[in-house]
Amino acid sequence: MHPAGPAAAVIATLWWVLLAGATAIFLFVAGLIAFAWRRPPGDRDERGFVIGLGLAFPLAVLAALLVYGLVVGERLLPRPGPDVVTVRAEARQWAWRFGYGDAPGRQTEGVMHIPAGRPVDVEITTADVIHAFWVPRLAGKLDAVPGHVNVLRIEADAPGRYAGLSGEYSGPGYREHRFTVIAHDAAAWQRFLQGETP
Repeated sequence: MHPAGPAAAVIATLWWVLLAGATAIFLFVAGLIAFAWRRPPGDRDERGFVIGLGLAFPLAVLAALLVYGLVVGERLLPRPGPDVVTVRAEARQWAWRFGYGDAPGRQTEGVMHIPAGRPVDVEITTADVIHAFWVPRLAGKLDAVPGHVNVLRIEADAPGRYAGLSGEYSGPGYREHRFTVIAHDAAAWQRFLQGETP
């Protein structure tokens, strides 16, 4: 609920829109039920209710959700660009290993380093069973599947430390399958790429 990046902000907005919409629909249906109970006994024309509220209302709501979902989904897709950084994340029971496209051969265990203010494509895979890569304040969750690479776009608005975890049950011990993302300012990122320990 405290997004620290563009993708997380889009997801948080989606959550609030869905909550507000579900509340409005609930109150509307509750009002219809109250109206139906208080309706005079001789008033029995249900055709308007069936067509207007049984067909038109759900179709309008579902169409609006579809359009909104497509727009949000499009905003979350990774796109190539000159500023994009690539990090490879490999899960295994019970650790994460990270490799860096801008620093070949450089790897870290349990800590992923990224530059703040730049988009990062995380190439997610696993060495054993299905895990899930999730940094709640930066982006949504994406599964790590054996033999396959999934790409998730994350970005941190500001330098800092962000908690990450595997959001997929993958056997006893998964609750401690955590990692940390450290977002660096431009100077600290360059030092990291040159091999200095932050």
